[in-house]
Amino acid sequence: MAVIKAVKGVQPVFGEKCFLADNATVVGDVHMGNNCSVWFNAVVRGDVCRIEIGDNCNIQDGTVIHGTLNMSKTVLGKNVSIGHNAIVHGCIVEDNVLIGMGAIVMDNAVIGTGSMIAAGAVVLANTVVEPNSLYAGTPAKKIKEIDSRLRMVIDKTPENYIMYSGWIEDLPNP
Repeated sequence: MAVIKAVKGVQPVFGEKCFLADNATVVGDVHMGNNCSVWFNAVVRGDVCRIEIGDNCNIQDGTVIHGTLNMSKTVLGKNVSIGHNAIVHGCIVEDNVLIGMGAIVMDNAVIGTGSMIAAGAVVLANTVVEPNSLYAGTPAKKIKEIDSRLRMVIDKTPENYIMYSGWIEDLPNP
């Protein structure tokens, strides 16, 4: 069963049909929309500021979502995919965005609608990512506009993760 904890009397709020992996952790002031998933070893830590997560978001294995006290809450729009082992910290991620595996998005960054952050990219604090753009590198820079192939990946990933969450079955321990 997932670790779900209150902080100073504030507990997470979940929408309908959310999937939380057995060792996912969701703590404090977290507001999650419908059809979201938090995968294995992911941590959504709303202990020092609010974390808002829109409908159809997937927070993949090993991801950490957090913010900075009195400075930056984290907001994820609808249909956002956060790849394995990413760090999303005190930023705004607009609708229909994919943040790649191992990427880091720092405080007060804004990731525009329809964008993709490449695997391993580092989006520095206060960066504004243009809508419908691919950003990559350290620090992350615009590489190109999102083409039809990347748009399909961005659009299909939330649908796929809703499907994947239905595949998980509990088994007895050996």
